[in-house]
Amino acid sequence: MKRREFLKGAAVASGAAVTGVAASSFPKPAISQDMRELKMVTTWPKNFPGLGTGAQRVADRITAATDGRLTVKLFAAGELVPAFESFDAVSSGTADCLHAAAYYWQGKHPAFNFFTAVPLGFTPNELNAWVYHGGGQELWDELAADFNLKGLLAGNTGSQMGGWFNKEINSLEDMKGLTMRMPGLGGEVLRRIGASAVALPGGEIFPALQSGAIDATEWVGPWNDLAFGFYKITKHYYYPGFHEPGSGLECTWNLDVWNSFSDSDKELIKACCAGEDSYTLAEFNARNGGSLTTLLDEHGVQLHKFSDDIFNAIAKSADEVVNEVASHDDLAKRVVESYTSFRKDVTGWTALSDQAYTEARTKAAAS
Repeated sequence: MKRREFLKGAAVASGAAVTGVAASSFPKPAISQDMRELKMVTTWPKNFPGLGTGAQRVADRITAATDGRLTVKLFAAGELVPAFESFDAVSSGTADCLHAAAYYWQGKHPAFNFFTAVPLGFTPNELNAWVYHGGGQELWDELAADFNLKGLLAGNTGSQMGGWFNKEINSLEDMKGLTMRMPGLGGEVLRRIGASAVALPGGEIFPALQSGAIDATEWVGPWNDLAFGFYKITKHYYYPGFHEPGSGLECTWNLDVWNSFSDSDKELIKACCAGEDSYTLAEFNARNGGSLTTLLDEHGVQLHKFSDDIFNAIAKSADEVVNEVASHDDLAKRVVESYTSFRKDVTGWTALSDQAYTEARTKAAAS
């Protein structure tokens, strides 16, 4: 063999060997390691306590749990799409997931209300029990799939307050003619007792109340209400809230995106959402008490309890409104049946456990 031909052959062999080493030993480019950046849209103002920050924690949890293979980038309300266009953005694939409250989507299907809150419905513990162990998740999956979505619980605000009013509400007659910000089925209950209801995203509530476009509003509870500064406009703060006794927050995914994940990544995402569900509820419970004290002692807010005649009228209308959802279609009927059947069982236990204990504790402390 001639020297030139030998060297040429050796170079080819050497190149092949190097190529083989590179393919097996050198790091693969990011795209082949399934690195993905995912867009999360929300209905919340940027960094808003508990809601906006909770959405950010979900995004951060998923990013950390997958070592950055799935990097979730958060877009607050209005940054990528307006707050109430989040549903369509994720359904169509413009965004990959959303963080919101499912009852905002009742215009798509009234059964979505049940995965946030319905009037005189579940407490946070009861909602989790139904979704995780009472068939709720399976019904939610069926409902969401019709819109190319997959929903998961990813937070809870706890029991909410009854709201802020521009005047004292002493009787059912005082509710008539009021315009109040209240989404979900709670808004329909208000209409049944003679008030009007409008659904506004969080960032639009303060100016609407300030301008007189609305006469009253609910939002969440003392921690968030203090942050929004409603006390600057009115001092009349009412309890108990009837409309959201334990409001679940959602992390909902485009179904095609969800189905593209490996089984292990799906389980990681579920765990991240369940962790945030617990963490957010704890945060609201930790912050509300001190925030209420600040509202009362530093800002002169007057705390009022709804009269029995108001609350009884609300309760009667609430049952009617919830049961009427069943007439929408077969799926709505099955959601309502599952929800009401589970409520009969779980509320009895709640009365014997949490309710009985807290009542006894209150009496013992007062004696």
